Amino acid sequence: MEAGRGGKKEFRKEEELFSQYYRLLMNELEFDRELSDEEILSRIDGLLTRKDRYLPLSRKSLLRRDLFNAVRRLDILQELIEDETITEIMVNGTEGIYIERRGTITRWDKSFDGAEKLADIAVRIAAGCNRTVNELHPIADARLENGARVNIVMAPVAINGPVITIRRFPDHPIRMKDLIDWGSISEEAAAFLQKIVRAGYNIFISGGTGSGKTTFLNALTQFIPEDERIITIEDNAEIVIEGAKNLVRLEARRANEEGAGEISIRDLIRASLRMRPDRIIVGEVRGPETIDMLTAFNTGHDGSLSTGHGNNAHDMLFRLETMYAMGLKLSGSAIRRQIATGVDVLVHLGRLRDHTRKVLEIVEIDGYDYASEEILTHTPFEFREEAKQETTGNHPVVGRLMKTGELRRTDKLERAGISMA
Repeated sequence: MEAGRGGKKEFRKEEELFSQYYRLLMNELEFDRELSDEEILSRIDGLLTRKDRYLPLSRKSLLRRDLFNAVRRLDILQELIEDETITEIMVNGTEGIYIERRGTITRWDKSFDGAEKLADIAVRIAAGCNRTVNELHPIADARLENGARVNIVMAPVAINGPVITIRRFPDHPIRMKDLIDWGSISEEAAAFLQKIVRAGYNIFISGGTGSGKTTFLNALTQFIPEDERIITIEDNAEIVIEGAKNLVRLEARRANEEGAGEISIRDLIRASLRMRPDRIIVGEVRGPETIDMLTAFNTGHDGSLSTGHGNNAHDMLFRLETMYAMGLKLSGSAIRRQIATGVDVLVHLGRLRDHTRKVLEIVEIDGYDYASEEILTHTPFEFREEAKQETTGNHPVVGRLMKTGELRRTDKLERAGISMA
Protein backbone atom coordinates (compact mmCIF):
# COMPACT_ATOMS: atom_id res chain seq x y z
CA MET A 1 0.00 0.00 0.00
CA GLU A 2 2.83 2.36 0.90
CA ALA A 3 4.42 1.83 -2.51
CA GLY A 4 1.08 2.56 -4.17
CA ARG A 5 0.71 5.85 -2.31
CA GLY A 6 4.30 6.74 -3.17
CA GLY A 7 3.62 6.07 -6.83
CA LYS A 8 0.58 8.35 -6.77
CA LYS A 9 2.60 11.12 -5.11
CA GLU A 10 5.26 10.87 -7.83
CA PHE A 11 2.58 10.95 -10.51
CA ARG A 12 1.06 14.10 -8.97
CA LYS A 13 4.52 15.71 -8.84
CA GLU A 14 5.01 14.98 -12.52
CA GLU A 15 1.62 16.51 -13.32
CA GLU A 16 2.40 19.63 -11.28
CA LEU A 17 5.79 20.01 -12.97
CA PHE A 18 4.20 19.68 -16.41
CA SER A 19 1.51 22.23 -15.49
CA GLN A 20 4.14 24.75 -14.38
CA TYR A 21 6.10 24.48 -17.62
CA TYR A 22 2.93 24.44 -19.72
CA ARG A 23 1.79 27.76 -18.21
CA LEU A 24 5.24 29.28 -18.81
CA LEU A 25 5.24 28.06 -22.41
CA MET A 26 1.73 29.36 -23.14
CA ASN A 27 2.72 32.76 -21.73
CA GLU A 28 5.67 32.85 -24.14
CA LEU A 29 3.54 31.80 -27.09
CA GLU A 30 0.66 34.16 -26.40
CA PHE A 31 1.83 36.65 -29.03
CA ASP A 32 3.64 34.17 -31.30
CA ARG A 33 0.93 31.87 -32.63
CA GLU A 34 2.52 31.38 -36.06
CA LEU A 35 5.74 29.74 -34.94
CA SER A 36 7.00 26.64 -36.76
CA ASP A 37 7.42 23.29 -35.02
CA GLU A 38 11.17 23.87 -34.82
CA GLU A 39 10.65 27.29 -33.22
CA ILE A 40 8.21 25.80 -30.70
CA LEU A 41 10.75 23.14 -29.74
CA SER A 42 13.42 25.84 -29.39
CA ARG A 43 11.21 27.74 -26.94
CA ILE A 44 10.60 24.54 -24.96
CA ASP A 45 14.33 23.79 -24.86
CA GLY A 46 14.93 27.29 -23.55
CA LEU A 47 12.51 26.75 -20.68
CA LEU A 48 13.93 23.35 -19.79
CA THR A 49 17.54 24.60 -19.65
CA ARG A 50 16.89 27.51 -17.31
CA LYS A 51 19.58 27.75 -14.66
CA ASP A 52 17.17 28.18 -11.75
CA ARG A 53 16.06 24.55 -11.91
CA TYR A 54 17.97 21.32 -12.45
CA LEU A 55 16.21 18.51 -14.27
CA PRO A 56 17.66 15.09 -15.12
CA LEU A 57 18.09 14.49 -18.86
CA SER A 58 15.44 11.73 -18.90
CA ARG A 59 12.85 14.02 -17.33
CA LYS A 60 13.72 16.84 -19.71
CA SER A 61 13.22 14.53 -22.67
CA LEU A 62 9.76 13.45 -21.49
CA LEU A 63 8.72 17.02 -20.66
CA ARG A 64 9.91 18.19 -24.09
CA ARG A 65 7.77 15.57 -25.80
CA ASP A 66 4.69 16.18 -23.64
CA LEU A 67 4.86 19.98 -23.95
CA PHE A 68 5.20 19.82 -27.73
CA ASN A 69 2.32 17.34 -27.97
CA ALA A 70 0.15 19.64 -25.84
CA VAL A 71 0.81 22.64 -28.09
CA ARG A 72 1.05 21.19 -31.58
CA ARG A 73 -0.34 17.69 -31.49
CA LEU A 74 -3.02 15.89 -29.47
CA ASP A 75 -1.66 16.30 -25.96
CA ILE A 76 -1.69 13.08 -23.90
CA LEU A 77 -3.52 11.24 -26.71
CA GLN A 78 -0.46 11.50 -28.97
CA GLU A 79 1.31 8.79 -27.00
CA LEU A 80 -1.59 6.40 -27.60
CA ILE A 81 -1.95 7.30 -31.27
CA GLU A 82 1.71 6.47 -31.87
CA ASP A 83 1.37 3.07 -30.18
CA GLU A 84 0.84 0.56 -33.00
CA THR A 85 -0.58 -2.06 -30.61
CA ILE A 86 -3.61 0.11 -29.74
CA THR A 87 -6.60 -0.19 -32.06
CA GLU A 88 -9.18 1.96 -30.25
CA ILE A 89 -9.00 5.02 -27.98
CA MET A 90 -12.14 6.03 -26.07
CA VAL A 91 -12.09 9.37 -24.23
CA ASN A 92 -15.09 9.57 -21.90
CA GLY A 93 -14.87 13.28 -21.24
CA THR A 94 -12.75 14.10 -18.21
CA GLU A 95 -13.85 10.92 -16.47
CA GLY A 96 -11.33 8.58 -18.04
CA ILE A 97 -9.64 7.21 -21.14
CA TYR A 98 -10.05 3.59 -22.23
CA ILE A 99 -7.96 1.76 -24.82
CA GLU A 100 -8.34 -1.45 -26.77
CA ARG A 101 -5.23 -3.53 -27.26
CA ARG A 102 -5.37 -7.01 -28.82
CA GLY A 103 -9.12 -7.14 -28.32
CA THR A 104 -9.04 -6.26 -24.60
CA ILE A 105 -10.31 -2.94 -23.24
CA THR A 106 -8.52 -1.39 -20.25
CA ARG A 107 -8.50 1.99 -18.53
CA TRP A 108 -5.45 4.17 -19.12
CA ASP A 109 -3.71 5.74 -16.14
CA LYS A 110 -3.85 9.26 -17.62
CA SER A 111 -6.79 11.58 -18.22
CA PHE A 112 -7.54 15.18 -19.14
CA ASP A 113 -7.73 17.45 -16.11
CA GLY A 114 -10.21 19.87 -17.68
CA ALA A 115 -12.99 19.90 -20.26
CA GLU A 116 -11.60 23.07 -21.85
CA LYS A 117 -8.34 21.46 -22.90
CA LEU A 118 -10.17 18.38 -24.18
CA ALA A 119 -12.60 20.54 -26.15
CA ASP A 120 -9.64 22.36 -27.72
CA ILE A 121 -8.21 19.00 -28.84
CA ALA A 122 -11.59 18.01 -30.34
CA VAL A 123 -11.87 21.29 -32.27
CA ARG A 124 -8.27 20.90 -33.48
CA ILE A 125 -8.96 17.37 -34.78
CA ALA A 126 -12.11 18.48 -36.62
CA ALA A 127 -10.41 21.54 -38.13
CA GLY A 128 -7.60 19.33 -39.42
CA CYS A 129 -9.95 17.86 -42.03
CA ASN A 130 -12.19 20.91 -42.60
CA ARG A 131 -14.91 19.85 -40.16
CA THR A 132 -16.62 22.00 -37.55
CA VAL A 133 -17.62 20.92 -34.06
CA ASN A 134 -19.20 23.27 -31.50
CA GLU A 135 -22.39 23.71 -29.48
CA LEU A 136 -24.45 24.26 -32.64
CA HIS A 137 -22.87 21.25 -34.37
CA PRO A 138 -21.88 18.98 -31.46
CA ILE A 139 -21.30 15.79 -33.47
CA ALA A 140 -18.57 15.36 -36.06
CA ASP A 141 -16.68 12.62 -37.88
CA ALA A 142 -13.08 13.26 -38.80
CA ARG A 143 -9.76 11.53 -39.37
CA LEU A 144 -6.18 12.01 -38.25
CA GLU A 145 -3.11 12.36 -40.45
CA ASN A 146 -2.35 8.65 -40.02
CA GLY A 147 -5.82 7.74 -41.33
CA ALA A 148 -7.35 6.93 -37.94
CA ARG A 149 -11.13 7.40 -37.83
CA VAL A 150 -12.43 9.88 -35.23
CA ASN A 151 -15.90 10.49 -33.85
CA ILE A 152 -16.46 13.57 -31.66
CA VAL A 153 -19.46 14.38 -29.46
CA MET A 154 -19.44 17.69 -27.59
CA ALA A 155 -21.69 19.60 -25.19
CA PRO A 156 -24.62 19.99 -24.90
CA VAL A 157 -25.28 16.38 -25.94
CA ALA A 158 -22.17 14.98 -24.19
CA ILE A 159 -22.92 15.44 -20.49
CA ASN A 160 -19.61 14.30 -19.00
CA GLY A 161 -17.44 16.44 -21.25
CA PRO A 162 -16.25 16.03 -24.86
CA VAL A 163 -16.28 12.39 -25.97
CA ILE A 164 -13.66 11.37 -28.54
CA THR A 165 -13.51 7.88 -30.06
CA ILE A 166 -10.51 7.08 -32.25
CA ARG A 167 -10.22 3.89 -34.27
CA ARG A 168 -6.64 3.37 -35.35
CA PHE A 169 -5.85 1.40 -38.47
CA PRO A 170 -2.57 -0.44 -39.05
CA ASP A 171 0.28 1.64 -40.46
CA HIS A 172 0.71 -0.92 -43.23
CA PRO A 173 -2.28 -2.24 -45.22
CA ILE A 174 -3.46 -5.66 -44.11
CA ARG A 175 -3.39 -8.10 -47.00
CA MET A 176 -5.50 -11.22 -47.47
CA LYS A 177 -2.46 -13.33 -46.59
CA ASP A 178 -2.38 -11.65 -43.17
CA LEU A 179 -6.05 -12.50 -42.60
CA ILE A 180 -5.34 -16.12 -43.55
CA ASP A 181 -2.37 -16.26 -41.17
CA TRP A 182 -4.53 -14.87 -38.35
CA GLY A 183 -7.26 -17.43 -38.99
CA SER A 184 -9.81 -14.81 -40.05
CA ILE A 185 -10.48 -16.63 -43.32
CA SER A 186 -9.46 -19.94 -44.87
CA GLU A 187 -7.16 -20.22 -47.88
CA GLU A 188 -9.95 -21.90 -49.84
CA ALA A 189 -12.43 -19.08 -49.14
CA ALA A 190 -9.80 -16.43 -49.94
CA ALA A 191 -9.09 -18.11 -53.30
CA PHE A 192 -12.85 -18.19 -53.97
CA LEU A 193 -13.14 -14.45 -53.26
CA GLN A 194 -10.09 -13.63 -55.35
CA LYS A 195 -11.68 -15.24 -58.40
CA ILE A 196 -15.07 -13.58 -58.03
CA VAL A 197 -13.48 -10.16 -57.42
CA ARG A 198 -11.38 -10.51 -60.58
CA ALA A 199 -14.47 -11.69 -62.50
CA GLY A 200 -16.46 -8.62 -61.46
CA TYR A 201 -19.01 -9.91 -58.97
CA ASN A 202 -20.66 -7.18 -56.90
CA ILE A 203 -19.81 -7.87 -53.27
CA PHE A 204 -21.36 -6.42 -50.13
CA ILE A 205 -19.56 -6.80 -46.77
CA SER A 206 -21.62 -6.80 -43.58
CA GLY A 207 -20.82 -7.03 -39.90
CA GLY A 208 -21.21 -5.37 -36.53
CA THR A 209 -19.20 -2.50 -35.11
CA GLY A 210 -15.53 -3.42 -34.84
CA SER A 211 -15.89 -6.60 -36.90
CA GLY A 212 -13.25 -5.45 -39.42
CA LYS A 213 -15.37 -4.45 -42.42
CA THR A 214 -13.06 -1.69 -43.65
CA THR A 215 -9.96 -3.85 -43.14
CA PHE A 216 -11.55 -6.70 -45.10
CA LEU A 217 -12.71 -4.34 -47.85
CA ASN A 218 -9.15 -3.07 -48.21
CA ALA A 219 -7.88 -6.66 -48.45
CA LEU A 220 -10.43 -7.50 -51.17
CA THR A 221 -9.43 -4.52 -53.30
CA GLN A 222 -5.97 -6.03 -53.69
CA PHE A 223 -7.55 -8.56 -56.08
CA ILE A 224 -8.82 -5.86 -58.50
CA PRO A 225 -6.82 -5.81 -61.77
CA GLU A 226 -4.41 -2.85 -61.84
CA ASP A 227 -5.60 -1.52 -65.21
CA GLU A 228 -9.19 -0.85 -64.09
CA ARG A 229 -10.51 2.61 -63.22
CA ILE A 230 -11.67 2.65 -59.60
CA ILE A 231 -13.63 5.35 -57.79
CA THR A 232 -13.88 5.23 -53.99
CA ILE A 233 -16.60 7.14 -52.15
CA GLU A 234 -16.50 7.61 -48.38
CA ASP A 235 -17.58 9.80 -45.48
CA ASN A 236 -13.98 9.76 -44.28
CA ALA A 237 -11.29 8.45 -46.62
CA GLU A 238 -10.08 5.13 -45.17
CA ILE A 239 -9.88 2.77 -48.14
CA VAL A 240 -6.32 2.00 -49.20
CA ILE A 241 -5.89 0.37 -52.61
CA GLU A 242 -2.37 -0.80 -53.36
CA GLY A 243 -1.15 -0.79 -56.93
CA ALA A 244 -4.18 0.98 -58.44
CA LYS A 245 -3.00 3.24 -61.27
CA ASN A 246 -6.32 4.76 -62.32
CA LEU A 247 -7.80 5.68 -58.95
CA VAL A 248 -10.16 8.52 -57.96
CA ARG A 249 -10.88 9.09 -54.25
CA LEU A 250 -13.96 11.10 -53.26
CA GLU A 251 -14.91 12.22 -49.75
CA ALA A 252 -18.21 13.66 -48.55
CA ARG A 253 -18.40 17.12 -47.01
CA ARG A 254 -20.67 18.30 -44.21
CA ALA A 255 -22.57 21.58 -44.38
CA ASN A 256 -20.89 24.65 -42.91
CA GLU A 257 -22.24 26.64 -39.97
CA GLU A 258 -24.67 28.43 -42.28
CA GLY A 259 -26.01 25.07 -43.47
CA ALA A 260 -24.52 25.40 -46.95
CA GLY A 261 -21.93 23.48 -48.92
CA GLU A 262 -22.93 19.89 -48.05
CA ILE A 263 -21.85 17.21 -50.50
CA SER A 264 -23.37 13.87 -49.56
CA ILE A 265 -22.51 10.28 -50.39
CA ARG A 266 -25.52 10.32 -52.72
CA ASP A 267 -24.13 13.32 -54.59
CA LEU A 268 -20.76 11.62 -54.97
CA ILE A 269 -22.21 8.33 -56.23
CA ARG A 270 -24.24 10.19 -58.87
CA ALA A 271 -21.19 12.18 -59.92
CA SER A 272 -19.05 9.03 -60.11
CA LEU A 273 -21.37 7.50 -62.70
CA ARG A 274 -20.22 10.23 -65.13
CA MET A 275 -16.53 9.57 -64.46
CA ARG A 276 -16.33 6.40 -66.55
CA PRO A 277 -15.67 4.02 -63.63
CA ASP A 278 -14.99 0.32 -64.04
CA ARG A 279 -15.70 -0.22 -60.35
CA ILE A 280 -17.29 1.93 -57.67
CA ILE A 281 -16.41 1.32 -54.03
CA VAL A 282 -18.72 2.88 -51.45
CA GLY A 283 -17.12 2.76 -48.00
CA GLU A 284 -20.36 2.28 -46.08
CA VAL A 285 -24.08 2.80 -46.60
CA ARG A 286 -26.28 3.84 -43.69
CA GLY A 287 -29.40 5.33 -45.27
CA PRO A 288 -30.94 6.56 -48.56
CA GLU A 289 -27.56 6.43 -50.33
CA THR A 290 -28.35 2.70 -50.60
CA ILE A 291 -30.56 3.64 -53.57
CA ASP A 292 -27.66 5.16 -55.48
CA MET A 293 -25.28 2.38 -54.46
CA LEU A 294 -27.64 -0.28 -55.83
CA THR A 295 -28.25 1.82 -58.94
CA ALA A 296 -24.50 1.79 -59.58
CA PHE A 297 -24.42 -1.98 -58.96
CA ASN A 298 -27.28 -2.43 -61.45
CA THR A 299 -25.98 -0.22 -64.26
CA GLY A 300 -22.99 -2.13 -65.56
CA HIS A 301 -20.33 -1.32 -62.94
CA ASP A 302 -19.52 -4.94 -62.26
CA GLY A 303 -17.13 -5.70 -59.45
CA SER A 304 -18.30 -2.86 -57.23
CA LEU A 305 -18.05 -3.13 -53.45
CA SER A 306 -19.64 -1.65 -50.34
CA THR A 307 -20.18 -2.33 -46.63
CA GLY A 308 -22.90 -1.95 -44.02
CA HIS A 309 -23.89 -2.84 -40.47
CA GLY A 310 -25.77 -6.09 -40.00
CA ASN A 311 -26.12 -8.91 -37.44
CA ASN A 312 -25.90 -11.64 -40.08
CA ALA A 313 -26.10 -11.98 -43.83
CA HIS A 314 -29.87 -12.28 -44.04
CA ASP A 315 -30.37 -9.45 -41.57
CA MET A 316 -28.18 -7.31 -43.85
CA LEU A 317 -30.50 -7.98 -46.78
CA PHE A 318 -33.44 -6.82 -44.69
CA ARG A 319 -31.51 -3.71 -43.60
CA LEU A 320 -30.64 -2.89 -47.23
CA GLU A 321 -34.35 -3.01 -48.01
CA THR A 322 -35.13 -0.74 -45.05
CA MET A 323 -32.41 1.79 -45.96
CA TYR A 324 -33.59 1.85 -49.59
CA ALA A 325 -37.14 2.60 -48.41
CA MET A 326 -35.85 5.57 -46.38
CA GLY A 327 -35.19 7.47 -49.59
CA LEU A 328 -37.73 6.18 -52.09
CA LYS A 329 -41.27 4.92 -51.72
CA LEU A 330 -41.33 1.61 -53.52
CA SER A 331 -43.01 -1.67 -52.67
CA GLY A 332 -40.93 -4.17 -50.72
CA SER A 333 -40.99 -6.58 -53.64
CA ALA A 334 -39.63 -3.94 -56.03
CA ILE A 335 -36.78 -3.10 -53.63
CA ARG A 336 -35.94 -6.75 -53.10
CA ARG A 337 -35.69 -7.20 -56.90
CA GLN A 338 -33.19 -4.32 -57.01
CA ILE A 339 -31.11 -5.98 -54.29
CA ALA A 340 -31.31 -9.42 -55.91
CA THR A 341 -30.11 -8.13 -59.29
CA GLY A 342 -27.49 -5.73 -57.88
CA VAL A 343 -25.68 -7.73 -55.20
CA ASP A 344 -24.02 -10.99 -56.23
CA VAL A 345 -22.27 -12.08 -53.03
CA LEU A 346 -22.56 -11.03 -49.41
CA VAL A 347 -19.65 -11.59 -47.00
CA HIS A 348 -20.53 -11.40 -43.31
CA LEU A 349 -17.89 -10.78 -40.65
CA GLY A 350 -18.15 -11.21 -36.90
CA ARG A 351 -16.25 -10.66 -33.71
CA LEU A 352 -16.35 -13.81 -31.62
CA ARG A 353 -16.43 -14.06 -27.82
CA ASP A 354 -12.65 -14.62 -27.76
CA HIS A 355 -12.31 -11.18 -29.46
CA THR A 356 -11.11 -12.64 -32.78
CA ARG A 357 -12.55 -11.32 -36.05
CA LYS A 358 -13.58 -13.91 -38.62
CA VAL A 359 -15.51 -14.38 -41.83
CA LEU A 360 -18.67 -16.14 -40.65
CA GLU A 361 -20.60 -16.48 -43.91
CA ILE A 362 -20.17 -16.08 -47.64
CA VAL A 363 -23.65 -15.98 -49.15
CA GLU A 364 -24.52 -15.98 -52.85
CA ILE A 365 -27.65 -14.18 -54.05
CA ASP A 366 -29.34 -16.67 -56.39
CA GLY A 367 -32.07 -14.35 -57.65
CA TYR A 368 -35.62 -13.31 -56.87
CA ASP A 369 -38.59 -15.66 -56.41
CA TYR A 370 -41.66 -13.96 -57.89
CA ALA A 371 -44.02 -16.42 -56.23
CA SER A 372 -42.85 -15.82 -52.66
CA GLU A 373 -41.50 -12.30 -53.39
CA GLU A 374 -38.31 -13.18 -51.53
CA ILE A 375 -34.59 -13.02 -52.33
CA LEU A 376 -33.13 -16.48 -52.92
CA THR A 377 -29.76 -17.28 -51.37
CA HIS A 378 -27.44 -20.12 -50.52
CA THR A 379 -24.23 -20.28 -48.47
CA PRO A 380 -21.04 -21.57 -50.16
CA PHE A 381 -18.97 -20.96 -46.99
CA GLU A 382 -20.00 -20.96 -43.32
CA PHE A 383 -18.02 -20.77 -40.07
CA ARG A 384 -18.83 -23.65 -37.74
CA GLU A 385 -17.57 -24.22 -34.24
CA GLU A 386 -16.08 -27.67 -33.81
CA ALA A 387 -17.01 -27.85 -30.14
CA LYS A 388 -19.24 -25.57 -28.12
CA GLN A 389 -17.47 -24.59 -24.96
CA GLU A 390 -17.27 -21.66 -22.62
CA THR A 391 -14.50 -19.42 -23.90
CA THR A 392 -12.67 -17.34 -21.31
CA GLY A 393 -9.17 -16.04 -20.80
CA ASN A 394 -6.72 -17.48 -23.32
CA HIS A 395 -9.04 -20.20 -24.65
CA PRO A 396 -9.90 -19.44 -28.28
CA VAL A 397 -13.08 -20.38 -30.10
CA VAL A 398 -12.38 -23.62 -31.96
CA GLY A 399 -13.92 -23.75 -35.42
CA ARG A 400 -13.31 -23.23 -39.11
CA LEU A 401 -14.80 -21.68 -42.21
CA MET A 402 -16.19 -24.68 -44.08
CA LYS A 403 -17.12 -25.00 -47.71
CA THR A 404 -20.82 -25.90 -47.76
CA GLY A 405 -21.78 -25.29 -51.38
CA GLU A 406 -20.74 -24.16 -54.86
CA LEU A 407 -21.11 -20.89 -56.72
CA ARG A 408 -24.25 -21.24 -58.85
CA ARG A 409 -24.25 -18.10 -60.96
CA THR A 410 -21.08 -18.61 -62.98
CA ASP A 411 -21.87 -16.31 -65.92
CA LYS A 412 -19.37 -13.59 -64.90
CA LEU A 413 -16.66 -16.16 -64.28
CA GLU A 414 -17.22 -17.59 -67.75
CA ARG A 415 -17.13 -14.16 -69.44
CA ALA A 416 -13.86 -13.41 -67.61
CA GLY A 417 -12.39 -16.77 -68.60
CA ILE A 418 -11.91 -17.81 -64.97
CA SER A 419 -12.54 -21.32 -63.71
CA MET A 420 -13.42 -22.27 -60.14
CA ALA A 421 -11.68 -25.61 -60.57
